[in-house]
Amino acid sequence: MSRELAILEKLEKELSLKQLQIKSLLTITQAINKNVSTEGLYNMYKSFLSWEMGVHKMVLFVLEDDSWMCTSHINIETEWIINELALVILNYERLHTIKPEDPEVLQAFDIIIPVMHKDHPIAYAVIGGIKDQEDVYNKIQFITTITNIIAVAIENKRLFKKQIRQERFKKEIELASEVQKMLIPEKLPINDRYELSKIYKPHFNVGGDYLDYIKFDNDKFAFCIADISGKGVAAALLMANFQAIIQGLIFQYRDLETFVFALNQSVFRITKSDKYITFFIGEIDVSTMKLRYINAGHYPPFLYQNGKMRRLDKGCTIIGAFEKLPHIEEEELDLEHNSMIFSFTDGLVDLKNEMGDYFEDEKIDTFIQANSHESAETFNNLLLSEIDNFKGSQSYPDDIAILTCKVL
Repeated sequence: MSRELAILEKLEKELSLKQLQIKSLLTITQAINKNVSTEGLYNMYKSFLSWEMGVHKMVLFVLEDDSWMCTSHINIETEWIINELALVILNYERLHTIKPEDPEVLQAFDIIIPVMHKDHPIAYAVIGGIKDQEDVYNKIQFITTITNIIAVAIENKRLFKKQIRQERFKKEIELASEVQKMLIPEKLPINDRYELSKIYKPHFNVGGDYLDYIKFDNDKFAFCIADISGKGVAAALLMANFQAIIQGLIFQYRDLETFVFALNQSVFRITKSDKYITFFIGEIDVSTMKLRYINAGHYPPFLYQNGKMRRLDKGCTIIGAFEKLPHIEEEELDLEHNSMIFSFTDGLVDLKNEMGDYFEDEKIDTFIQANSHESAETFNNLLLSEIDNFKGSQSYPDDIAILTCKVL
């Protein structure tokens, strides 16, 4: 009779445990369906292990931004244990019962539960204090089940949030790209006195390169090109501010030296030297065939006329790095008929082919001499084909802006 009572008592305990498990599973499932916060799920998991499964020790690691983070633990006295566990858990890809030959830090625990997704771990639970309990096998199986459910639910939340962030970022990029297209002149003038043509290729959908054309009267105009430090949305936003500042100052200060001085002060107030801008501006008077320019730390443009090449490198240091520019040098040059000024950002010379060679100055020099007789637009189209052939399958490493000016 006592044996039958023992069997009955055992069955009652098993039934009670199963009921508890089903109740816990239902509670957690309902919480997931109700979109309980990640913190709430961690608290439920911790409470379930501690109060209902009698777990004495637990550390839960979750993969966040390529790093293993301890998101919940029970009865862990020191940070050292957590740090040491993080170093050894990746050695286990299946449910593992801890053995004496395992690392010392694991000896205070009983099992390691990895949670895998497509052969990649997304979570680890290290559990201790259940080895001597009754019906330990069933408890381990159920703890494993709950751990997997919680970890997968949290991973799904993480992936959903990541997707939302990516969608939001994509929308922001699209908006910034549309704004930037409005800032870069869609068409540049082509007439019987001068021609301008551009190439603009942002590294991402938006970039930090800038070019512009400003007409003063029928005889006089200015063109400029700039490279804002950094890439992406931040550089594009600064570029938008920079364009607005230029448009506001260029008609206020008619000499280039004062204009560049004021431009630097305005940019510095925005950036506080955190970012800087390389900048080139040239002003051409076709009635007198004069070019005046200032190069503020920009890659020197090429001036080609009468079969001779020179670099336009006179000016000052970069814009926005210092509150006041210490020295500004403006140069004035005589232009010949059919002169070509070729300005660009350093994304062009940073371009590499599959052999690791750069699109360096000598290649640009040779191309200009061979094609300077072409119109500005044809010249740029040929150059674009040359660039594509040169880089082959290589991607653009940086933003590229090119502004070609021909004085006829």
